[in-house]
Order: sequence, then C-alpha cells, then structure tokens
Amino acid sequence: MQESIEQYMQTVGQQARQASRILARASTQTKNSTLSAIYTALENSQAAILAANQIDMNKAHQNNLDSALLDRLELNPARFKGMLQGLKDVISLKDPIGEITDMAYRPTGIQLGKMRVPLGVVGMIYESRPNVTLEAASLALKSGNAIILRGGSEALESNQAIATAIQHGLKVAGLPEASVQVINTTDRAAVGQLITLTEYVDVIVPRGGKGLIERITEEARVPVIKHLDGNCHVYVEAQADLLKALPIALNAKTHRYGVCNAMETLLVDEKVAEDFLPRIAELYQEKQVELRGCRETQRILGNQVVAATEEDWYTEYLGPILAVKIVSGVEEAIEHINKYGSHHTDSIITETYSIAREFLAGVDSSSVMINASTRFADGFEYGLGAEIGISTDKIHARGPVGLEGLTSQKWVVFGDGQIRQ
Repeated sequence: MQESIEQYMQTVGQQARQASRILARASTQTKNSTLSAIYTALENSQAAILAANQIDMNKAHQNNLDSALLDRLELNPARFKGMLQGLKDVISLKDPIGEITDMAYRPTGIQLGKMRVPLGVVGMIYESRPNVTLEAASLALKSGNAIILRGGSEALESNQAIATAIQHGLKVAGLPEASVQVINTTDRAAVGQLITLTEYVDVIVPRGGKGLIERITEEARVPVIKHLDGNCHVYVEAQADLLKALPIALNAKTHRYGVCNAMETLLVDEKVAEDFLPRIAELYQEKQVELRGCRETQRILGNQVVAATEEDWYTEYLGPILAVKIVSGVEEAIEHINKYGSHHTDSIITETYSIAREFLAGVDSSSVMINASTRFADGFEYGLGAEIGISTDKIHARGPVGLEGLTSQKWVVFGDGQIRQ
C-alpha cells in the first residue's frame, strides 16, 4: 500500500506540474471564464454537495468530534451562498500575473523591472472546513497556479463533491483538470509524500490544528506558509471609548469560537478595569463564556471568574473560554502580547492617536488593529476575495494569503542589442 500511495502521489505531482505550465500562460479572460464555469457547476451541484456534507456531519457526530470542529465542518445554504460569493469576488479581483513594476533604465541602456509570476504548484493540507477546497482552488487558478488539495478525513464526502463540480468547470473551460486535484485517499502517508515532493510542489500551505501544522513544519522538505495557532488579544486602553470597547470585545470572542481570529485573551488597563470589567463580564455571562483571570480581575469580578494559570495566557481555546488580565499601560500590554501571543491578530481600543501608533509599531503580529474586532482578520474581509490561509511567518507572505501571496517576482530586462563591455 505504501508503494501505491507513493506512486499515486508522484502521478498527482507530475500532472500538477504539467498543468502549472499551461496555467502560467493563461490569460485573465481564460482564468475568469474557468472560474465562472466552476461557479455554474457549483450552483447546479448545491443539493449534492449539501447532501455529501450531511453524510460527513453524521459521521462526525458519531465520532464525537468537538463543537469547534463540527462548526468548521458544517455547510448550510447560507455558508454555500457565502462560498459562491467568495468565488464571484475572486473573479472580480485584479489579476496580478504579468504585472511589471519598478521599471528603470541603466547606464548601459537596458531597461529592467520586476514581473509578477505564479509560484507554480501549491500543496494545501487542511482539516474540517470544506469551503477551503473552493477558496484555495479559486485563488490558485486566478493566480495561475496548479493546486493539490488534501482535506481531512472528516470532510471527505464534502470535498469530493466540491471537487467534482470544480473538475466539471475546468473541463468546460478547456483548462487541464489536473489544475485542481483533490487527494482521494485519507491515508496519512499521502501527506508525507506531498510535503516531500520537491520536484513537483513549490510551496505547502497547512491549515488546521496545531498538531497538523507542527507535523508539517517538522517533516516538510517543501517550503511552508503557515501559522501554528491564533492566540489573539484585545487591549482596552485607559483612553478607550467603552461604548466601542464593549461590542468589540464581545464580538471578538463570541462571534464564532472555533476560528483562528477569535480573541483568546482580553487585556484591560487598570484605570478602566473597575468600570469596564463588570459590564463586559455580564455580557459574557449571557453567552456562557468562562472567564479565567489574574488576581486583580478576580478581586473585581469575584466568583464570576476563576484563577488563570500561566498556561492560560498561551492557550488558543477555540471555545467559550476567555483569559482576562489587567495591565498597567500600553507597554505592559505590548510586552504581554509579544510574549504569549501567536503573532496572528491583536487589537487596541483607544481614542489616543499616539498610543494607537505605539501599539501598531510595538506589536509583532501579522495583523494589528485599532478600534476593531479581531474577527476582521480574514481574506474575505480584507478584500482578497478569499484566502488560502493566514501566515504568521515573515517570509514569503504575512497575514491573510490571497492572490499576491501566491505569486513571486522575476527580473525582466529589455534591451536593443546591448552587450556587456
């Protein structure tokens, strides 16, 4: 079986590389026509895709998957509509491929610049969320990349149903069906093969739990774009407008629990803690959010909060649990975030410009916000149409990875017979 998996993945890789050569030369019109054909195929397949997802959901309930995974796995008509809207948004985005920038003449008379080009073949490994199949495929196609998708076993039926619609759209448009390949086996050996296919795969994007991403990071021989977890913070500063702070802090935590841009630690300045904490705690209590706080938080809230441990400051709960800490000012807030955070998304609530700028400069995260919920850290909300993932690395991409994050640049030189002397 090991040999057959290896042979299968080699074939997938070869086909993806061949398709990538064609995609790299495809016009914007061709790519948009292909995405439109996929849109139509998905619309016509909605009932089949939702039925396939129900099979996955039934199995997930039988296997006692936790609530966060169940939430990520579920497709319903509203989420399906959102998937289609995301695809429509990608179609409308400007095509970055072929754009030439930084043109300049050299003393020799040559003119040079940088041209934006596809990465080539993207390998995507993800868990639970079947909508990622479409998001990743659409971004890859628009940016001229072939993509190999390996979803989790819990979403096998959903992913295969979505893949069937994508393959139909590719066929109708005349692009290679191997431009988007969804791995048809749940064997973990397929992942091991994919992340070492250096001859065929240019980058790996893992999207899932910390365990998955740690494994990929340790074992991959192909470059990886990743984030390990989303330990996000909201800091309510001393000069905050508390009428803004209350809905932001509530939304950042309770809008959806099982997502990487949900707030996991609330930091509150000591100057407003007595006023703010009882009010926000009441709102969290209505949502049945468990609070774990520092000693000063316990003093203010009493039995509404349990004692936080050192581990709580590091934890991505992905559920209705929130760590709360009172800090002495913006410097302590920045220090806490940089020490315990995951460099994903952090927000300050303040009406003071200088403090906001200090926070922006000091917090070392891929998204830093002023007076806004961390839930906005998302490719769709950033106008990217969708995202293939969020990167907390500093190279090659950072933050939500959209079209430009799936490209590179090459130098181009224009001459008129010049030779080097």
